[in-house]
Amino acid sequence: MSRLDSFIRRLSAQRDILNIVAEEVKTLDGPVLELGLGNGRTFDHLRELFPDRRIIAFDRAVNAYGPSMPSADNLVLGEIMDTARAFVGANASLAHADIGTGYEDKDAITLSWLPGIMAGVLASGGLAVSGLPLHHPDLKMLPLPSTVKEGRYFIYRRR
Repeated sequence: MSRLDSFIRRLSAQRDILNIVAEEVKTLDGPVLELGLGNGRTFDHLRELFPDRRIIAFDRAVNAYGPSMPSADNLVLGEIMDTARAFVGANASLAHADIGTGYEDKDAITLSWLPGIMAGVLASGGLAVSGLPLHHPDLKMLPLPSTVKEGRYFIYRRR
């Protein structure tokens, strides 16, 4: 599969999953966390799905397209591994992370801290959506929609 096709499938999976979990997330209290703002495409989609919800975005530096930028009070800059720790206990309704690189060695480092952060920021019953697998005892893997190939993207519920 070409890198372009892989990219399209990843973004389609992300969109399909976020659209499917949106109704449930709307029934939960708590902010939505976007770990990895990037250029702001997903953040912008989350704003459309949850117009009345606080959405906090994290990233190393500002790279987002202007209209897709969160307000200053909803943007946390710095190494996500460090900055997101301050939000453990935030009781988020949804935490989304698409911060994989495709390099096994780099993703292994991310996977040494990301599952704990994702479990820690969520309220009980909250949902984690991730491009990387989140093996953690407090996260239960949920089935994917039929449009998403196994292993492409992941959904979890905080126990």
